[in-house]
Amino acid sequence: MPAKTAVVLFNLGGPDGPAAIQPFLFNLFNDPAIIGLPGPFRWLLAKLLARRRAPVAREIYGHLGGGSPLPALTREQAAALEAELNASGPDEYRAFVAMRYWHPFAHETAAEVEAFGPDRVVLLPLYPQFSTTTTGSSIADWYSAAEKRGIAAETRAICCYPLADGWIAAQADLLKRKLAEAGDAGPRVLFSAHGLPKKVVDKGDPYQWQVEQTAEKLAGAVGLGPEDWRVCYQSRVGPLEWLAPSLDEELERAAADETGVAVLPIAFVSEHSETLVELDIEYAARARELKLPRYVRVPAVGTHPEFISALAHQVRDPAQRGDGPAPADGVRLCPEDRRKCPCRPRESMRNLP
Repeated sequence: MPAKTAVVLFNLGGPDGPAAIQPFLFNLFNDPAIIGLPGPFRWLLAKLLARRRAPVAREIYGHLGGGSPLPALTREQAAALEAELNASGPDEYRAFVAMRYWHPFAHETAAEVEAFGPDRVVLLPLYPQFSTTTTGSSIADWYSAAEKRGIAAETRAICCYPLADGWIAAQADLLKRKLAEAGDAGPRVLFSAHGLPKKVVDKGDPYQWQVEQTAEKLAGAVGLGPEDWRVCYQSRVGPLEWLAPSLDEELERAAADETGVAVLPIAFVSEHSETLVELDIEYAARARELKLPRYVRVPAVGTHPEFISALAHQVRDPAQRGDGPAPADGVRLCPEDRRKCPCRPRESMRNLP
């Protein structure tokens, strides 16, 4: 009898309209993986931060019709992956979407998975690089929801795929197209990732290390020299020290060097507010202020066939079978000092953040 596999795709989620913006922000700030205060204090602070941040967020999402395109784009990725997985072989695959901070929540998706009755569940984050604040939080949330629904199927969590061939190939293809459009000597490539407070990385979170590994492999795939690219970070909020250099700093450096830039979102797989508003509107305006000779933005991979094939490989890979989360091909990637690397028994994932 053909086996049934449920593939649960994780992503951040996004408000589906103006009324959802403040509740979405509250859910984000109330996540213990984001703010580590005890529950009652975190709840109060989350309420305050969501109320203060909501007007700015409404302006941002106003550029996008009042809500985020991320849920719809994630469903498109799920449909493409499901088609790829079911294209050959007798087994049945069904792809589900679970968002962390807005619908569909993990508990809603768990009900759908239970109704499907899978023999096996594969947890697949749409975050190529692992962080306790993203994948770690989503996986812990899923295990809690699945336990409440009584889902007993064998479950595998894929923690990350920062060096997966198809992920790199998809980005390389899109980057080469933009560099060809730019012509002349070619702009400096800025690999921009969502930032994190430095203290999170100092505690052993592997996110920054994995972002740098992705950038190095991608630069090699495209044939960039050491002076042709930089890793930088965007989306900083609050007074804490964040990962550096920032995208602002790299734009200023490019202006001083009188060179154009091509910005590639190296930690995002879908278009959303950080790409469509921050990169395409806000940073593009900053580049004009700095009089950069060129500012181009490389698209997110979306449903690029190479990327979807990379995801399908992670789901099918025999190395992914067994207990505990694993990275691409089941081999630990992170150095030992990255203590928050999740390549350890499943039980520890419940409290990973």
